[in-house]
Amino acid sequence: MAAAPRGTEAAPAGIATLVARWDPDVIDLPGGRALIRLEVAGGQPWDARVRNLELELVAADEHEEPDAVIAADAETWRRIAEDPRGALGAFRQRRLRMRGSLHVGVGFLAATGGSRDPGRLAFDRILTRRGRVSFVSAGTGPQTLLCLHGLGGTKASFLPTLAALAGSELRVVALDLPGFGESDKPIGAPYDAPWFARATFEAMDALGLRSAHLAGNSMGGRVAIEAGLLDRSRVASLTLLCPALAWLRDRRWAPVVRLLRPELGLLQVAPRRVVEQMARRIVPTASDGWAAAGVDEFLRAYLTPRGRAAFYAAARNIYLDEPHGEEGFWTRLEELAPDALFIWGKRDALVPIAFLRHVQRALPQAEHVELECGHVPQIERPRETHGAILQFLRARSGTNAG
Repeated sequence: MAAAPRGTEAAPAGIATLVARWDPDVIDLPGGRALIRLEVAGGQPWDARVRNLELELVAADEHEEPDAVIAADAETWRRIAEDPRGALGAFRQRRLRMRGSLHVGVGFLAATGGSRDPGRLAFDRILTRRGRVSFVSAGTGPQTLLCLHGLGGTKASFLPTLAALAGSELRVVALDLPGFGESDKPIGAPYDAPWFARATFEAMDALGLRSAHLAGNSMGGRVAIEAGLLDRSRVASLTLLCPALAWLRDRRWAPVVRLLRPELGLLQVAPRRVVEQMARRIVPTASDGWAAAGVDEFLRAYLTPRGRAAFYAAARNIYLDEPHGEEGFWTRLEELAPDALFIWGKRDALVPIAFLRHVQRALPQAEHVELECGHVPQIERPRETHGAILQFLRARSGTNAG
């Protein structure tokens, strides 16, 4: 444990209570430093300043740029201090707002939650052959649900899943895939589905997991499918949330896209305003407090040269995924062995629900759930999504997982 935090005497009661419970063991801060701005509606903002994993609370310095901003009214701060488990619920209900790095912001809330339970929410990183991989985990169960985010996303997109499903029977882990979030972003990596699938297996090795249930959204769903095709023994089951699938219609831009080099992403070729507009089309808008934070998560990586290169490479591979032929996606999909649950958004503009009938033809044994949402079910329809996942996992485990 770090030394007791300083500067709590004049702070609002809720913030002072949180800061006094500071536990650096559950937060991952590269370099051991961070600045988290804590705003109180109608009151003075405060800066939780972390150096060498020791925390000091001071009056905010508006000239300094924080890594994360957490804002709420005094009553919400008080309620979170009394029950830290309600922080994500307050965020979803827009009583608490968070901007900047969710890795730092949610990590701060985890580190001030006061829990000493071994299954408490915790952030950490592991070393693999592809570099350092950042992850967040919760729960202590004998089964593990490993979550893989979508293109341009991060592990933060599965925070609702950790809150809903982690418990004594199920451990939930969400990764930042290499190239995204807080994980390393190797230049020149393929960033295609087989590469990501092998990176997932390496992360499992580092986590001590011989096998796991995989859940993937969008690109993460495509990676989970590839993992199931590459090594059935390591994949206990698949939950596929609006997974990216090989296009069946004509890809008229394919010859041009093949010529484009992802390394061009090392240059900033689009103005930030244009990039923000693109991000808002990807991030769900009907998702309570998640939309603005999701845009921030995307921009934090995309506005770095390595992050752009990884994004362009992954996007290029999704577009060029071959549908047919001996190595074609739809040909190989028929060989998928792990039990699979597909969750579709009826209003998904990126992976239209019309793909469902093609999946049924290739995998007649797979299960399907259709929801009134867009591309990110675990955020847009969390209750229905997590209920379906839990029912699916229980049927395969014979236990009351979660």
